[in-house]
Amino acid sequence: MNIDRAVLSFAGFMVLLSVVLTLAFSEWWLLLTGVVGLNLLQTGFTGFCPAAMILKKLGMRPGCAFN
Repeated sequence: MNIDRAVLSFAGFMVLLSVVLTLAFSEWWLLLTGVVGLNLLQTGFTGFCPAAMILKKLGMRPGCAFN
């Protein structure tokens, strides 16, 4: 697995987690979905992704999106 796939998998997991938490506890957990969406949007425009930086420091091999 490379950084690109790990970042997208993590984002998808967080969205699904927020849906489950919303159904189980409170609609305020939808804010987590919004934060993940905003982060994906700003990453698309700027190329800056904190999760990709952390994964790179942990030694995961880069893909074509996050060099």
